[in-house]
Amino acid sequence: MSSPSAPSADALGALASGETIASTLQGTLPIDALGWIAIAAFGLALLTRWSDVAVPARPIAGVAWLLFGTYWLTMVPYYYYDAQSPLQTVLALAALPLCVYTGYLLWNGRESLFVLTKAVALMGLIYLPAETIPIVRQWLIETTAVQTHYGMELLGHSPGINEGANGYESRFNFDSEETATGRTTYIVLACTGLGSMAIFGGLIAAVTAPLRRKLTAFALAIGVIWLLNLVRNVFIGLATPHGWFQQDLVVSLVTTYMGAEETRVSYLVAHNYISQLLAVVALIGVTYLVVKILPEVLEPLEEVLFVLTGTEYDLETALNPDVRTDGGSRDP
Repeated sequence: MSSPSAPSADALGALASGETIASTLQGTLPIDALGWIAIAAFGLALLTRWSDVAVPARPIAGVAWLLFGTYWLTMVPYYYYDAQSPLQTVLALAALPLCVYTGYLLWNGRESLFVLTKAVALMGLIYLPAETIPIVRQWLIETTAVQTHYGMELLGHSPGINEGANGYESRFNFDSEETATGRTTYIVLACTGLGSMAIFGGLIAAVTAPLRRKLTAFALAIGVIWLLNLVRNVFIGLATPHGWFQQDLVVSLVTTYMGAEETRVSYLVAHNYISQLLAVVALIGVTYLVVKILPEVLEPLEEVLFVLTGTEYDLETALNPDVRTDGGSRDP
């Protein structure tokens, strides 16, 4: 969700309307193209491994991870200067060394990382079409805007929806003269919850398990994410115009250390601090629920932990020693 000064546009609106930020690296490529190249490289590595051809799959996968890390590095200027999100900035900065290390491990023979590689490739196939195909992006954004507006109406607010800075019917039409901040918000692709859905969709699709349990886990994850995302959008959409966080101390801290406009403080606190931190907690909770149904997803999660710590983990035993990854009981 973005917060323009009604009715002006900002950088996030430009991104959501399909204008890509050019890569900051030499020999620049549009970010969307770089993302597709990385996902295509992942797919080539997996296809090569599956077909057992002479060309080794591990070096190809290593290059794919390097491209994927580079993709996130190109997002750092946007997260820092435009979105002003400390959490997303740190994660984007950390992505490159972590991806390079993952590629290095694969190149040097850690075959178990191919499950994580497959998961990331599938995540990209879920997310990138919405990012790069205008009609898909428009449908997701406008549908989310309508649902969020309905949530506001349940709480007694009915501002209406008009065209946001992204060109879609996604802006909540609060009267700037009657609000505490003179600002409102509009829905962008990140507000649809698709990113989180893609993460779980990729993890669930990548593992080997009975289809029934995979579909059950997928439906549960998508349903919970959709509901929590709707609550998040309503919270931000109301906190921004009504200035829920415009207290003097909060305004002083955010304007001094983040360089933000005073009228944008409620949006930044609601979106970049409260909502993003709670989103991390929510993802952990959804992961727990999915694992209860589909413990097979622990395998790629164990690989993530190995990349982060260099230590082998047995999450299956640690979380529930009585459950096998095939869904049965360890007891005879």
